[in-house]
Amino acid sequence: MTVLLVMAKAPVPGRVKTRLCPPASPAQAAEVAAAALLDTLDAVRAVPGVVPVLALAGGLADAARGAEIRAALAGWNLQPQRGRDLGDRLAAAHADAGAAFPGRPVLQLGMDTPQVGADLLGAAVARLAGTDAVLGPAADGGWWALGLRDPAAAAVLRAVPMSTPVTGRSTRAAFAGRGLRIDALPELADVDEWPTAVAVAAAAPAGRFAAAVRAIEAGLTGRFAGTPRHLAGRPTARAGPPAGPGPVAARTGGAAR
Repeated sequence: MTVLLVMAKAPVPGRVKTRLCPPASPAQAAEVAAAALLDTLDAVRAVPGVVPVLALAGGLADAARGAEIRAALAGWNLQPQRGRDLGDRLAAAHADAGAAFPGRPVLQLGMDTPQVGADLLGAAVARLAGTDAVLGPAADGGWWALGLRDPAAAAVLRAVPMSTPVTGRSTRAAFAGRGLRIDALPELADVDEWPTAVAVAAAAPAGRFAAAVRAIEAGLTGRFAGTPRHLAGRPTARAGPPAGPGPVAARTGGAAR
């Protein structure tokens, strides 16, 4: 029986999906993240014959839709994320799942691909049964799923640079260097920025994620009625003297999982 491991961050406003802002507000971005997580939990639950595990960073007390998420986790094995950075946390999550369920393969995904359905996850589980590893590439150069027959092999992720355009290739090379046979899963888009969120919602319109994105889009349409769509969300010019210098906002490429 395969362990289906979901890596997630508690959807607390201001701490998740910050690259969706703007046009979304921090509270709206947290709603989108919560909806994506709930859709992912539904997909995992619908796969027959697997053990569902959630590795969570943060707490649900202040999270968007926290009560709904807690209810959806009934019957799940819960474990906290631990580690210094993303590679370390991924390796630790695989190791913890392997320790809790010894001798079982682990298929891990995040909360950034709400378009994933039970059929695709079931096919990935079946593929893992005949090889050492499976890897699902992401359109941005990363990866959305990693399955390992021996979850201890995830230790190599500690040396793989994460959140780069070559993370997927580097991950595959790291496992191949250990002599693992690796099968590829379909490529998917991770939801990190608003145009991708809109595209994923259109491709998978039935879930909570798509509903959350549509609600925000509807609000944007109303707010910027008559404004060209490519200008929506930009600040309007204000009369008066030019503003003085202010802080420059820096955006990192770190993945929230």
